[in-house]
Amino acid sequence: MSYSSPKETSIVNSQLRLWNALRSNAKPIMTFLGLPSFRTSQIVAQTGVDGIIIDCEHGYISDDSMHASTAAIAALGVSPLVRLRMTHSDLIKRALDAGAHGIVVPQVNTAEEAKAVVSHSKFPPEGFRGQGSAFPAIAFGIDLPTYMKTANETLITCLQIETQAGVDNIDAICAVPGVDMIFIGPNDLALSVLGYVPAKGDEPCFINAIEKIVAAARKHGKWVARLSNDGASCKEHLKMYDTVAMSYDIRAIQNWYTSELQIARS
Repeated sequence: MSYSSPKETSIVNSQLRLWNALRSNAKPIMTFLGLPSFRTSQIVAQTGVDGIIIDCEHGYISDDSMHASTAAIAALGVSPLVRLRMTHSDLIKRALDAGAHGIVVPQVNTAEEAKAVVSHSKFPPEGFRGQGSAFPAIAFGIDLPTYMKTANETLITCLQIETQAGVDNIDAICAVPGVDMIFIGPNDLALSVLGYVPAKGDEPCFINAIEKIVAAARKHGKWVARLSNDGASCKEHLKMYDTVAMSYDIRAIQNWYTSELQIARS
């Protein structure tokens, strides 16, 4: 099955902030949201980020909270993405039906897993996604018939590579039509490749794994992203990557209080 890539489509939708920034090579910046709060979603969406990944894998995010956060983020002109717990089709459907502008799927290790994710992300005839929700059209700023016609070409399907198996199979994974972005999870990748976290950053096998992932993504025309811990590393990573996710709402709160308390008590 062949798919129209979000890179190649002629569709125009100004509501899709992250998608538009990627297509224009504007180096967009995302972040992770792990707290189940409509208000936190609004606050983070007003900071200037281009996309927010609602973390249903490691974050404290229920299905209800995912729906609320998706709506709040999209309403402020920022792209909501949902990181799933795993590759199950029902999780993909729930995230997309909530109005996510894309999905981030953790620990994809084979081309077969990648194909399954794509098939459940696309409406027929390209895939098996069912229709029944009015919510995604709202988050895309369009009517439902238009959403149905354009969703297959505008949703971002992003796969996380964070295991040795994923690295070993990365060329085949990136060759799968319908995969739009590869996201490097450096901590889990280090744990798999090195046996510890965090990576020092200069370990040859860790560096080689990242370079292999990036090379495969470039070879097959996929966007490539990764996690960055702070602004300085984010700036450096954007020299190589199309987009980065800068830190996490929980970590940002912790770091601010820790830093300011040290100053206050010094």
